Amino acid sequence: MSIWGALADILILLSAGFLFGAICQRLRQSAVVGYLLAGLLLGPNSLNLVSSQEEVQQLAELGVSLLLFAIGLEFSWARLRSLGFISTMGGVLQVLVTGLVAMIFGQLCGLALDSAIGVGAIVAISSTACVLQQLTAKGDIGKVYGGYVLGILLIQDLAVVALVLLMTALANGGTGMEILTDVGVALGYGVLLFGALFALFHFAMPRLLHTRAVQGSRDLLVLLAVVSGLGSALAAHHMGMSPALGAFAAGVLLAGSPFAVQIRADVSSLRTLLITLFFVSVGMLADPLWMAQNWALVTGTFLAVVVGKLVITWGALRLLGATSTGALSAGFCVAQIGEFSFVLAEIGRGTILSEHLFLLIISTTILTLLITPYLVVFAPTWSARLTKFPVFKGGPELGAHGSDALCVVIGFGPAGRQVADQLREHGRTIMILDMNPHSIKEAKDLGFLSLVGDARYADVLEHVGTERIELIAITIPDPKDVAQITSLARSLAPNADIVARARYHNAHPLIAAAGAHIVVDEEQSVGHQIAISARFLLAAEELTGDPAKSPRSDSD
Repeated sequence: MSIWGALADILILLSAGFLFGAICQRLRQSAVVGYLLAGLLLGPNSLNLVSSQEEVQQLAELGVSLLLFAIGLEFSWARLRSLGFISTMGGVLQVLVTGLVAMIFGQLCGLALDSAIGVGAIVAISSTACVLQQLTAKGDIGKVYGGYVLGILLIQDLAVVALVLLMTALANGGTGMEILTDVGVALGYGVLLFGALFALFHFAMPRLLHTRAVQGSRDLLVLLAVVSGLGSALAAHHMGMSPALGAFAAGVLLAGSPFAVQIRADVSSLRTLLITLFFVSVGMLADPLWMAQNWALVTGTFLAVVVGKLVITWGALRLLGATSTGALSAGFCVAQIGEFSFVLAEIGRGTILSEHLFLLIISTTILTLLITPYLVVFAPTWSARLTKFPVFKGGPELGAHGSDALCVVIGFGPAGRQVADQLREHGRTIMILDMNPHSIKEAKDLGFLSLVGDARYADVLEHVGTERIELIAITIPDPKDVAQITSLARSLAPNADIVARARYHNAHPLIAAAGAHIVVDEEQSVGHQIAISARFLLAAEELTGDPAKSPRSDSD
């Protein structure tokens, strides 16, 4: 097929994804559900409107790689530690116990050991994309159970690396010793790849990132990020490993850069495009007729997954000291099979996973993703009701998660510095956002929390933690940027107070309409200050008969 034929198929898929995604958003579902339904409708087992399925699958692999690259940019040991012992160890226990229980259940149902292990690996993973999107939109990411969910999902994303290696080794077949050997070889290649990338990102990349050419051009920063992520994915592919692992390693190594958050924001549009194709391509794998013919098996497996993951997560968190209400709420949120499980299922398809078992996994996963928005939205309500039963007894209310409130100062020029100093004198915790790395270095030297990032991007503000923000001071000069940031901040942090700078008087209405509580009109303020100074000079002349001739500043 020509490139134009493949492009036509991609256009059909993206259009259908947009249409179904918009419908699902209107119905307060996740857009991901719409993408899955679009693929289900257009796929080979339904209308069969897409002929270049192989090309679409390859692009979908790039989408997964870019998603793992973005997750790697968010990953850091410091962030993992900040989530606390319960969240992180809860994630470890959830992955291990869920995988083990699913494996035992699979063997009891007659599966071979390697197939049962594969099923355990697939079921252990939940959906980072769907759950975090819903939690953030609901504003509960900062609550206690939100912290538990975030820790579990972060551990799961880290576990994907090991599970992909395990699944690949199982799919290659052989005896137990041969499988262990394959895993060892894969780990060796992984260490070699990580070492090479570490040398590249630790020594060469910082020099590139801090050159004036790169710092002065957003386009070059985006290109460098894409080359880093996709180049690492390609290197992993040539070494016989999953491309997604290479992209994840690149993201983790770039996470130490001060530009990590901005890079993640810059590649978000490309990531969205490829991830949409990924979920649509997953929907194309489903067979509605097969699901209808095997509805009892699919329904039973679906219920077993949701209830099993809920109970296992609740038990793991309770064992570590979480309240019953918080543990149940977290359990509801992660009671589905996630997007990376599709990657694991594709690896095992045709080897350790028969076509019948593969279709069962795909069907169950899609169904769990369809109910995920409801599980997340109603998690606290349902948890409160369940705790009335003796088996789930205990657990007070869900309080706020952990951290102190933040005042965010956007722009660290002379105006931003004065604002930050004044707020710090009043005992507030300050976060500085600025695109200039030199300004950020100065802010860090002065003891402020700081981040290189463009506040016009939602990813940047969300990284700060919108649920923690009590005040946003926008001190940058460009009125259009101020209005754009104000509007975005109002939607992401509706409870935060916003004070914004209007460099020109005619920009005041625009910024006020965008949602700023107070707009400081620079021209009016300057006019007011000049008027005060003029009156001072006139008063001095009246008293002395001689006007002050020497130049003076406002501070005199």
